Amino acid sequence: MPDFQAYRGSEAPQFANEAELECAKVLDYHGVPWLYEPRTFVLETDEDGRVLEAFAPDFYLPEQDLYLEITVMKQSLVTRKNRKLRKLRARYPEVKVKVFYRRDIARLAERFKLPIAS
Repeated sequence: MPDFQAYRGSEAPQFANEAELECAKVLDYHGVPWLYEPRTFVLETDEDGRVLEAFAPDFYLPEQDLYLEITVMKQSLVTRKNRKLRKLRARYPEVKVKVFYRRDIARLAERFKLPIAS
């Protein structure tokens, strides 16, 4: 695990995939303060208040007050994630979130000469 300088969390991040790790490296390289999955947003509850659906964006950039979600899923499989993002935006309109899809990650990797998960 790299020694991240711009990471603002208290415990070492446990990335779900290589694309998240590479994104963290890019943020860190550019000195952009970041947190990994610092907040889970409740998207749906039952009548008793139990959480039925939630969403935790991958990164939070505190200086920009922006959440980033990284997905390297095939575009045809992203429908569920996009539905969650629509729910998040509807329930929390004040929350800024940006999604980076497989193609965006590929462009970043090419620009910064980084390996990406296939």
